[in-house]
Amino acid sequence: MRLQTWIDSQYENPRGIVGTYIGEKMVRQHRVEVDWTIEQLQIQPNDCILDLGCGAGDALARLLQTDGTVRVTGLDRSPTIVRSALRRNRAAVRGQRAAVVEGNIGTIPFQDEQFDRVFSIHTLYFWEDVPAVLAAIDRILKPGGSFVITYCDGKGGVNWDGIMAIVREQLIPAASALGFIDVQERRGPDSRDYHTVAVTGRKASLTSSPALPCHGYPAKSADDGDIEP
Repeated sequence: MRLQTWIDSQYENPRGIVGTYIGEKMVRQHRVEVDWTIEQLQIQPNDCILDLGCGAGDALARLLQTDGTVRVTGLDRSPTIVRSALRRNRAAVRGQRAAVVEGNIGTIPFQDEQFDRVFSIHTLYFWEDVPAVLAAIDRILKPGGSFVITYCDGKGGVNWDGIMAIVREQLIPAASALGFIDVQERRGPDSRDYHTVAVTGRKASLTSSPALPCHGYPAKSADDGDIEP
C-alpha cells in the first residue's frame, strides 16, 4: 500500500496512534461544518440525537454544551476513534446523557423510532448503499424527526461531479421515495476553501404509536475500562 493510500484509509477508518492523531486533526479541521450542521438541526429541549460517523466526538460535545437537556449518541466503525469520543465526553457518558457505539453506518444498530434528530458530517463519500442508509435513518427516526447530511461538493473553483451525482441521483430521490418531506439542499459556509452543503429532510408526523425512549440503545459505558484518565 502506498503511503498516501494508507493515509487516506486512516481518514475513512482511523487506526492506532496515527488514527488517534487523525481523529483530533479532523476535530480542528471540521469545526466550521460541525457548528453549521448543529444550527441546521434546530434542536429542541429533550431531543435524542444520533451522530452517524461521530469521529472523536466533538459534535457530541458541542451539542451537549448547546442544550443541557438533550441526549446524544455517536456511532463510529473505528474502535480507536470510539475511545477518543468516549474520553472527550466522559462526564456526559457517566451521567447517561451520552453514549458512543462501535458499529457500521451500513447496519445501523438501533431500535425503531428512537431518535428525534440524525446527522452525519463527511461520511456520505463512504456510503456503500445510499438508499439502504436512508432507509435505516427513516426506521430509527421518530415521526416528525429530521436528518441533516453534511458533505463537501468541491474546493475552490472545482466542483466534485462524483459526489454531486450521488446526491442528486441517489440521496435526494431515495429520501423522497421513503416519504421524507421538505427534502432540500442547503449551501453552507466554505471551510478551508471546501464548499459545504447539506441535504435535509423530515419524517412525516404520526400520532398512532408512541416512540421508544431515548435510553433504549446499545452503548459503551464509562465503566468498560477503556477510557483513559
